[in-house]
Amino acid sequence: MANLVYKRVSTDQQSTARQDLVLAEAGIEDSVVFEEDPGTSSRLHPLQRPKFCELLTYARPGDTVHISEMFRLVRGNQHILDVLEVLHRDQLALRIHDGAFSAMDLTARHPRTGELLSTVKFMVQTLAAAGELQRELTYDGLRAAEAKGAKGGRRPAVAADETGTVRTAYLEGRSIAALARDHRVSRGAIRTAVADLLPNQTASEEDAPAPERPVTLDMPGKVADYLRTTELEPAERAALDQGTTVRRGQGYTLRLSAVPAVHRKLLARCQPLDGGQGVPAVPAQGKARREYENRVSTLTPRARSFSPITAVPMFPEAECHSIRRQRQLTSPSSRDSSSSRSSAASSKPAGTRW
Repeated sequence: MANLVYKRVSTDQQSTARQDLVLAEAGIEDSVVFEEDPGTSSRLHPLQRPKFCELLTYARPGDTVHISEMFRLVRGNQHILDVLEVLHRDQLALRIHDGAFSAMDLTARHPRTGELLSTVKFMVQTLAAAGELQRELTYDGLRAAEAKGAKGGRRPAVAADETGTVRTAYLEGRSIAALARDHRVSRGAIRTAVADLLPNQTASEEDAPAPERPVTLDMPGKVADYLRTTELEPAERAALDQGTTVRRGQGYTLRLSAVPAVHRKLLARCQPLDGGQGVPAVPAQGKARREYENRVSTLTPRARSFSPITAVPMFPEAECHSIRRQRQLTSPSSRDSSSSRSSAASSKPAGTRW
């Protein structure tokens, strides 16, 4: 009789260390391990997961399936009912080594009818409620942490009305770490606020712009898939190829490091995802493009930026008006019209009014 161990994590940022500890304490002998690829979501039905299907193919009647806890295998009522039916058909036992179901044999059936015992049915019916309770406890913990001043997610950037204070304090000798503590932001946010004041960012000339530094942003997978099929410049293609894939459930994001100008060019390339020009809009793709646009919009713009595609300088409105006026005065048509007016004036008889 073989011992078959099944393990799974929801994202590639997680590890199976806790599952390994629980299963090691169970003292399972001569186990055969089947571990899903990182990022295998619990929303995917267990009977559609590659490694669990491989486990069922490998198993023989009398074998035992071991899992650390219930939610590593199933998510809701229908999942567990389908899995129990397959395990009963293949004459396999199920052992759960941690959690509320660790003391129960969920494969136990009535000796005469062959149906699940009433106690098993009762526990299966309460499975969804247990999952909801677990999620509610998680939300309660997050709210309690927020009440104490903690906040989940990425730490905020320096507020616009505090940037001047941060820059002045930095010039007076205040350290980046101290400023981060005072303003309750990350050190990276402080470095962004004082980027042009850092020693290695000081320009050699007063009017010379500070060089752009690479910025890491998460690009939605739908945007990355579209950009891979389009024609890109070498710098854009290199940034896309060097990105790191981060699995998230059944999808992924591409962690991409590039200078802000490259991020803006890539954003302009995926504009067709919003539809138009005879191309139908796909809501999921449009949402992914807007999500990437929101992340790119947080990048600090340069004093004089360039258009994403054509790299034409973007001048202020007054300067653009001056340039247009100068072009009109120096264009051949304007010179011709000026010469025609001067010749007409010279041919007018003295004392004649037009």
